[in-house]
Amino acid sequence: MLDIRHIVKQYSHHRALDDVSLHVPKGSIFGLLGPNGAGKTSLIRIINQITAPDSGEIYFDGELLQPKHIERIGYLPEERGLYKKMKIGEQMLYLAQLKGLSKSDAVQRIRKWFEKLQIESWWDKKVEDLSKGMQQKVQFVATVVHEPDLIILDEPFSGFDPVNAQVIQEEILELNKKGATIIYSTHRMESVEELCDYIALINKSKKVLDGPVREIKRSYQNQQYIIEFKKQEGIIPRFIETPLFEVIEEKKAIDNYEVTIRLQNDNSLNDILLYLIPQVEIHQVREVIPSMHDIFIANVTDPSTNKPTRHA
Repeated sequence: MLDIRHIVKQYSHHRALDDVSLHVPKGSIFGLLGPNGAGKTSLIRIINQITAPDSGEIYFDGELLQPKHIERIGYLPEERGLYKKMKIGEQMLYLAQLKGLSKSDAVQRIRKWFEKLQIESWWDKKVEDLSKGMQQKVQFVATVVHEPDLIILDEPFSGFDPVNAQVIQEEILELNKKGATIIYSTHRMESVEELCDYIALINKSKKVLDGPVREIKRSYQNQQYIIEFKKQEGIIPRFIETPLFEVIEEKKAIDNYEVTIRLQNDNSLNDILLYLIPQVEIHQVREVIPSMHDIFIANVTDPSTNKPTRHA
């Protein structure tokens, strides 16, 4: 859906994007990640043609990005932009017609969305009379009412309680199921795990990581396993002494031990099990799979200080 090639964007003395290239597959949910100030919003604004790159190109569905493509994009910005004094129904009609819908089509689609989100009674209310979460629902409708091919969501769940966040998440998944490509920019790594097929991580204006979520997580596996076994006096010292693995963490319960280990010297899990089975009653073995939170931290933290890297 998007082929982003060597984008550079400079603001005065700050380079917001430095030779960033990304490929957003059609029909995917694509997580755009990075710490504050990394360049994510600058890239989103370029895709929406709010600003232009200093160099580089973006192709939208095989064509060089052009003004005509705006009608095929839905954009929910992090900083919401509704008119506070305007009635909600009138505002939705206005915004839908800006995206190319006729008035009759706009009314039909808006009422359908209002019914789906149980906000039918809000038509004649003003935005200023709504809570932040209620405003967020309205802006979400404005983003998707014209059935865009590409939907860009910048922190879409901010302001929502858990129940409404779940409602919107389900709607996002349904839109994707119907064919929409979704770019999802967030700091909520747990929702990235739940929603995204692909991710790209931008740090200090550069792309530092991208690809399918499963492959990225697999590449960060580091031979760690959690082994749960029946409690038995004296077994932990025997674990520590073996050269087969390193003990990372121990947890003791009433009846069980749980030990996190890291394999050593090219040993396999089978080697470990052959060593342990004669000694202990194993209840469970599971591999430690790094979370997207762990991967994010690993890529944006300065190893010399163990603190987030600073931005210009």
